[in-house]
Amino acid sequence: MTEFHKSTFGGRFVAAGEFLPGNLMARADSDMRAVVEAWTDLGARPIESLLPRDVRRQPDLEAAARALLARADREGELAQNVETEDLAVSTPDGDMAIRLYRPQQAGDGPLPVILYFHDGGFVAGGIEQSQAVPRALARRTGAIVAVPAYRLAPEHHFPAAHDDSYAAWLWLVEEARSLGGDPARLALIGEGAGGNLAINVALQAHAERSIKPVHQVLIHPIASNDLTSPSYIENLRAVPIGTPTMQYFFRHAFASRADAADPRIALLGRKDFKGLPPTTLVLAEIDPLRGEGEVLAERLHEQGVSVDLRIYEGVTQGFFGLGALVNKAMFAQSQVAGNLLEAFAAKSRKI
Repeated sequence: MTEFHKSTFGGRFVAAGEFLPGNLMARADSDMRAVVEAWTDLGARPIESLLPRDVRRQPDLEAAARALLARADREGELAQNVETEDLAVSTPDGDMAIRLYRPQQAGDGPLPVILYFHDGGFVAGGIEQSQAVPRALARRTGAIVAVPAYRLAPEHHFPAAHDDSYAAWLWLVEEARSLGGDPARLALIGEGAGGNLAINVALQAHAERSIKPVHQVLIHPIASNDLTSPSYIENLRAVPIGTPTMQYFFRHAFASRADAADPRIALLGRKDFKGLPPTTLVLAEIDPLRGEGEVLAERLHEQGVSVDLRIYEGVTQGFFGLGALVNKAMFAQSQVAGNLLEAFAAKSRKI
């Protein structure tokens, strides 16, 4: 029997469009607002007003968090008890950089391994910018975390990122033992665009009868090409990611409307979820992607996938890596780590 756990962490939802005349960030928790304000203080401009190369150069929420921690003399907390190693992996489309995060006090024996895909709307982000989440996962789960530098648009349109992501999975399956990992305990996690990549890796691994992940974690994933849904209307002016930002990402990520309608993007109409691993879905209230994430959870459950869905109110897209400063992020990381540890332990008992 499959399970479906849905809970909301925070206050109340609002009707679509309630905040359009005013400031949507009034709904944000004070600690979330502090990070967003630090982001603007660093000179960040609305993403949709910039060229992709300039989006990649400007600070993100993780950079804002580091600035706040440095101001409080707490910056060293982020690197604690985790070491890194950079590798170059050969793929059919050329070499791809992958960064490994290893817990320093993990104990004996092969470790579980997590493949993590960063956010950035298929346009921005990378292994240098996205460090907080893999560090937190390595510390909290005792797993090796691998982060691939998949190709970005518009230089590399869809499906380049998807091709790279699956190539990274096949590499990890092949090399897990040599990395000190356990190929029987592999998991996937992704944020935003990375959440879309993660579930597509799981779908392709299942279809090709490759080794499958024991668990997947989807953090506010892109799951639809419909940019007119109620949560898009409600969060039109959300910061840092509102509806115009998501429209910008789609314009740059896809060469045509047909690409945006591909089943790898428009996930909600798919009928092949049966057989996917248990899934943790983490959504943010102040996020255009919230609505499609809720529908995705329902579709997964309808097709026999166990789902743990939690919606965190008072936070924006990109909150998950801010656990050192944002309380809801700390709770979300605990939820994810707990589910991953349970999946790894269950697999160990079966071996």
